[in-house]
Amino acid sequence: MFSSVSKAFGDVRAIDGLELEVPVGSVTVILGPNGAGKTTTIRLSTGVLAADRGSVRTFGLDPRESGAEVRGRTGVVPPKPAMYERLSGLDNLRYAAKLYGLTDPPIFDLADRFGILHALGQDVAGYSTGMRTRLALARSLLHDPELLLLDEPTAGLDPESAYSVRELIFEMAKAGKTVVMSTHLLHEADGTADQIVMMNGGSAWEKGSPRDLVSRYWQRLEVRLESEDHAALLAAVRDMSPRVDELEAVTVSLHDSSEIPGLIGRLVAGGVPLTRVEPVTPTLERLYFAMRKQVGEAAPRLDAGETS
Repeated sequence: MFSSVSKAFGDVRAIDGLELEVPVGSVTVILGPNGAGKTTTIRLSTGVLAADRGSVRTFGLDPRESGAEVRGRTGVVPPKPAMYERLSGLDNLRYAAKLYGLTDPPIFDLADRFGILHALGQDVAGYSTGMRTRLALARSLLHDPELLLLDEPTAGLDPESAYSVRELIFEMAKAGKTVVMSTHLLHEADGTADQIVMMNGGSAWEKGSPRDLVSRYWQRLEVRLESEDHAALLAAVRDMSPRVDELEAVTVSLHDSSEIPGLIGRLVAGGVPLTRVEPVTPTLERLYFAMRKQVGEAAPRLDAGETS
């Protein structure tokens, strides 16, 4: 939990009055452009950094005072994992297991899961970026953590490995564990989050469940007709920003769900030959830009494919 947390590096304020609560047993996805404060938030959670102001609590503990206990219950995958270059992947995992005090760590099972079993005997200096990330994922799970912090976890991963990360998130949530993932890539978070936190300038400018955000920022219906003649439909809803997305469908934008009965009544009265009217479920990318449009300049610019 973050309460009025601020953190500056010189003249740069990385975190500015951040309010954030992560429910136990949930998946929280922190979205934002580079420089939004996502990585600093992760580091504050484990006590690697100390807040200048405000209160940080992880498992109800102050991570600066109880850092050993917090980190012993937490798995972390940073964007650029630090490894012992001259040691093999196996020795890196064995050393991490000793630090956690483990006697029978699932090293080989985890290495197999993340596709690096064949490379355990190689020095990490020869690992690719993706292999290092997979090794870091295996290392983060050795001690069966209660909380998993993933900071840009799929950077440099091939599609198969990225898919395995998403599967890991689902499995941990199903097992009652807590997962926090930060990313600037919108497609990574689609379908994984119980809570979405939009960050910019070191603060959370919007947060909520996907369903809550959809209800607040996305009210669109897809109207399908018996034929491809949309003239009557477009005439009936011309003040509702209609858009023809497909040959047989029109999307109508609403202010809120209370307009739905009136819309259907208007279409029926106009003799529009309806076959189906149903809500449009947006991708996270489409929801994000709908939110940005409504919030205006208070929302950050975030490109779905940004990698810089």
